[in-house]
Amino acid sequence: MPSLNCDIASLIKSQASRLGFDACGFASATPVDDEAESRYDRWIELGHNGCMQWAAGHRDLRHDPSMLLEGAQTVIALAVNYYPARFQPEGTLRVAYYAYGRDYHEVLREKMSELAHFIEQITHCATRPCVDSAPIRERYWAQRAGLGFIGRNNCLIIPGKGSYFFLGEIVTSASLPPDEPCTLTCGNCGKCVEACPAGALHREGAADCNRCLSCLLIENHEATLPAWVSDVVGDKVVGCDECQLCCPHNAPAKATQVEDFAPTQAVMTLTRQGVEAMTSSQFKRAFAHSAISRLRYKTLLRNATLKPSKD
Repeated sequence: MPSLNCDIASLIKSQASRLGFDACGFASATPVDDEAESRYDRWIELGHNGCMQWAAGHRDLRHDPSMLLEGAQTVIALAVNYYPARFQPEGTLRVAYYAYGRDYHEVLREKMSELAHFIEQITHCATRPCVDSAPIRERYWAQRAGLGFIGRNNCLIIPGKGSYFFLGEIVTSASLPPDEPCTLTCGNCGKCVEACPAGALHREGAADCNRCLSCLLIENHEATLPAWVSDVVGDKVVGCDECQLCCPHNAPAKATQVEDFAPTQAVMTLTRQGVEAMTSSQFKRAFAHSAISRLRYKTLLRNATLKPSKD
């Protein structure tokens, strides 16, 4: 269909802002560039996806978002801030900031469904919202749509705002004017590489999920973890924020305005003794609408009872 005018694009971005999105940009729904495709394929070939075996599947869809929706013309990239206003007190088991509040899948799905409906009403075009629900390369499309750049820590960094953002995409058959891709980089900074407790990051930008604590604590559901994990994990039980905490781009990070992302009581009072005394049913109740529920009770218990191998 012919390109929609800039007034329509402005209406969509204004509506996204009203719904609580902190950034919104457009990119043409074309296959990813050759360099991005080869880097991803090489990452898989090296086995750096680790326990995330799902990352090796649907390679054709990951490389071409137009396959996700018939007649797809545009990928709308969206970001929502989750940086907390309050933090866990000393003595609690560490939970990555993304899991402090209500499950972001639920929150973003609601907001994106509203935005998708709005787009369909004003354009009469089809939409497909994606919140970890389709094999689409979120950070790549956020960069292509001008939201930010992919840092050495493999997070999407929004200039002047940082990396504490959830990402989502809406693939649509509406033809919207693409935004200019973000061309910034981390430059010579390598603070995240140095700060990573397990050496999962490399200066050329690659990440080895076999060494990533966030991946191991969340995605790996084996009864035991490699012995070295106990020596570097500290009091972390859900994810790891070290590569973001040290990032200079996060210095101006501001607290989210989304109330759903405020830390829950269960997170603010999470202790090793509490986890050890918790039953599976209590775990389900405490984290019913939390991203922590995806860990499963046995995984949280395993993480909470890790002991340094030298002890």
